[in-house]
Amino acid sequence: MPANLCLTIAMIIWGSSYIALKQAILFYPPEWVMFLRMSTTLVCCLLLWRWVRRFTYQAGDWKLLLLMSAAEPCLYFWFEGQAMQYTSAAQAGVLVSCLPIFVALLAWIFLKERCSTTLAFGFTLCIGGSILLSLVSETSDHAPNPLLGNTLEIIALFFAAVYTLCVKKLCTRYSPLTLIALQGLSGSLFFAPQAAFTPFPTEHNTAGLLSIFYLGAFVTLGAYGLYNYSISKLSVLKVAAFSNLTPVFALLLAVLLLGETITLLQGMAIGLIFLGVYISQQHKANKVSQLATEPPTA
Repeated sequence: MPANLCLTIAMIIWGSSYIALKQAILFYPPEWVMFLRMSTTLVCCLLLWRWVRRFTYQAGDWKLLLLMSAAEPCLYFWFEGQAMQYTSAAQAGVLVSCLPIFVALLAWIFLKERCSTTLAFGFTLCIGGSILLSLVSETSDHAPNPLLGNTLEIIALFFAAVYTLCVKKLCTRYSPLTLIALQGLSGSLFFAPQAAFTPFPTEHNTAGLLSIFYLGAFVTLGAYGLYNYSISKLSVLKVAAFSNLTPVFALLLAVLLLGETITLLQGMAIGLIFLGVYISQQHKANKVSQLATEPPTA
């Protein structure tokens, strides 16, 4: 399957994840949502163990694997779970436009992957479209403290950028499913103590439980699998540019699932984002340092 198509499908799934996560946190504490989500992913990966175990470990990989796991799911999901208590799913989705900035900065520092004029222009259109989409969208009643929530989401996106660069280095020796299995294990271990000290609701909600299952089985397993595969085929900057499609799909799914409407200005903002993504895909990496191609040493 073409990497661009894989990324598009991944962004559609991720666009739906903000709606599902907000739905789950309405009924269950974020600590339990994250623990159950990662446990679901781990169980799914255990059922697919035949494919998970296919990898070639190299001395020193544990450092990158540990950094990847700490960045995402642990810290990324923790900050995002906290953020969703204070901001709306729509606003959190729009903030994903900041991810390419973090990725571009880290790729320039660690991978020596320079940002071309074409890519910078595409980023500008994407970010401008995302900001416009945020400004012209109606506020939500589910955002009691958007400033705090959006700040936490920005911190989460920084760790998502760290994760992206780690996967770029590991994907030559580890399959997407193997890396996801490690995420499921590390995430379960990380959130288990937090969940243990957090009261679990005595009454259950079917929609909330289904949202958690969807997050663990479809978002973490499916979207991350497609995303990790695409990272192995494309420049990290091209991959990051696609993240600007997430708020677009989040809004479109809100229209389909929640009955919301799209105004003319929102439509223009969406078109601007798509144009920016298209332009960014014309970028050709100028230089990738040995750090991007050589395996890490112990």
